[in-house]
Amino acid sequence: MGPPIELRDRNGDAKAASSSQSQVHDEQGLGRVGKKQILKRRFGFLSILGFSCTVLASWEGILSTFTVPFEDGGPAGTVYSFLIVWLGTFSTFLTLSELVSMAPTSGGQYHWVSMMSPRWCQKYLSFLTGWLIVIGWLGAFASTCYLSASQILGLVVLNHSSYTPEPWQTMLLFWAIVAFAVFVNVITSTLLPKFEGLVLILHVFGFFGIIIPLVYLGDHNPASEVFGQFTNDGGFQTQGLAFMVGMIGNMFAFTGVDAAVHMSEEIYDAERVVPQSILTSVLINGALGFGMILSTLFTMTDSTAALASPTGYPYMQIFCSATKSLGGCTVMSAIVPILVTATAVGSLASSSRMAWSFARDRGLPGWQILSRVNAQAVPQWSILVVTTAAVLLALIILGSAAVLNDVVSLCVSALYSSYLISAFLLMWQRLTGGIREPSDAPTDTVVNTAGAPLAWGPFRMRGILGVLVNGFTIAYLVVGVFFSFWPDEMNPTASTMNWAVVGTVGTSLISTVYYVIWARKEYTGPVVEINRD
Repeated sequence: MGPPIELRDRNGDAKAASSSQSQVHDEQGLGRVGKKQILKRRFGFLSILGFSCTVLASWEGILSTFTVPFEDGGPAGTVYSFLIVWLGTFSTFLTLSELVSMAPTSGGQYHWVSMMSPRWCQKYLSFLTGWLIVIGWLGAFASTCYLSASQILGLVVLNHSSYTPEPWQTMLLFWAIVAFAVFVNVITSTLLPKFEGLVLILHVFGFFGIIIPLVYLGDHNPASEVFGQFTNDGGFQTQGLAFMVGMIGNMFAFTGVDAAVHMSEEIYDAERVVPQSILTSVLINGALGFGMILSTLFTMTDSTAALASPTGYPYMQIFCSATKSLGGCTVMSAIVPILVTATAVGSLASSSRMAWSFARDRGLPGWQILSRVNAQAVPQWSILVVTTAAVLLALIILGSAAVLNDVVSLCVSALYSSYLISAFLLMWQRLTGGIREPSDAPTDTVVNTAGAPLAWGPFRMRGILGVLVNGFTIAYLVVGVFFSFWPDEMNPTASTMNWAVVGTVGTSLISTVYYVIWARKEYTGPVVEINRD
């Protein structure tokens, strides 16, 4: 009996030593960009992969925003725009993976902008980028809660055709989903990695739980219709213009991969694991999303009935037509809001970490309070602020018939703008030779923060490949930002107008005024908490 006990002890000592070494390595890596380890590292590769996949939630997002690309593109436009967005998203996150590998902090884009910008505009560009991320993630969290709430009510309508949902009922469900997200993030915060791992399993099995009965039981459209039929229900001057406007719906389905970036300070070996997780999640979700698009389009034999579904979501009608069973349709449809609710949990986690990080660097009013964490190293004050903002936003967005399209566009325009600024500056630094090799940067000096030298991280695309990927990313993001401000039909009314430009440009103007009046005296970019000479 003696030797086995000794063997277990040695294994336990080795495991503890390995964990200790990993912790020291992560703290040293964070210290190199001038930050102290405040949050606790709880995520490994699989748990953060689950986090990335469930926040991205592409196949769920495709079903939720199906009408956007379908009405301004038709079946063929939906398919081809998805492929373009998938490629553009992968290129974008190849670019951002280089950056997070250089500086794996919760601040993400605004930290990268600060470290790469010319000195004369470094503070302002970083400050503006930080506010764009804050408003973008707030929009992502609010839109996720709204989608889940409205889909739950859609299930009620599906089973009780005489029922008409009231706006206040949607609002109360919205608040309930927010409360659930807060519960998981605050009360059971130490279990968040396990929760995300469980949701990853549901994410994959839920996909097959829908697609198998859908394809097997449903009637099928001819391939020529799916791949060759374009529509322009928005009345735009050309089919190409309608295609570009409709592409925003697919962009929303891929918005949020940078969620893992804002969790970087809670991930083991973040400079390597974060790039691996976000790129893997784009590949996995892209494949699942494309499979769901094809399955839905091939079994959507009556598009008029689907688009006119009283539930507000065509996929519910498509499921019912395929299965010819109300019970089966309800079970399949219920999978989507369940997973969208789980997405809200990750969205709150990421948006609160972003707000906490920006407050830590004195970019938000009340930063002294918002930068605090509790005994479990959870930024509870930032969670409270994001939650309060979402609850109040529910009062506004429920009054607009075009709320879904507006919030979708706001997420795309704000977050894509932050990606665009980061990608452009990386391209500039790459072409001018402003980033040194890792071997040329001493390990005992601060790098990759404002005023410090720049050095590549472990993940990097070398030579012409890096230039081409960065260039394609910039082109894709410019198109995405531009069309995110367009309404989904010509000659829009006040209720069908795309008001995302108000949210994005308004945030930019307000943050600029706030910067000129107060923040320029307080905000200097990411605060260097550790000095290494």
